[in-house]
Amino acid sequence: MASKVIILLSLYVSITFLGSSALAGISSPPVTGSTPAILTWNDFSSGGGSGACECDGRFHSNGEMIVALSTGWYAGGSRCGHRIQIRAQNGKRAFAKVVDECDSNHGCDDNIVDGSDAVWRALGLDENLGRVPVTWSMA
Repeated sequence: MASKVIILLSLYVSITFLGSSALAGISSPPVTGSTPAILTWNDFSSGGGSGACECDGRFHSNGEMIVALSTGWYAGGSRCGHRIQIRAQNGKRAFAKVVDECDSNHGCDDNIVDGSDAVWRALGLDENLGRVPVTWSMA
């Protein structure tokens, strides 16, 4: 019984004092030449409902080839401004610039590439699908 209490207390302390951000990205697959992900849709414009992008503090046109990455892949902003290659299951590829974080501590899954309209169109996908399996890699 005492060992169970110690384990639960240890878990509580880890989450409370280290924060869930310390645990973010743990389940994100490592970035490889073909990292599995789920493509979701995002409105990066000023009327889109979310704030300005983390990388540059600006809003962007949805006609731009841009993405937000899950917290683990966003890596504290180290991928800001870098291009990634996204490949859909239909064989089409698109290149997009990382401009934002899809915050895994506030509702975003750990395996998300959140793309603009332009990314979805370039991949020949209908954004109304909501979630589509893709792979991605650094370009």
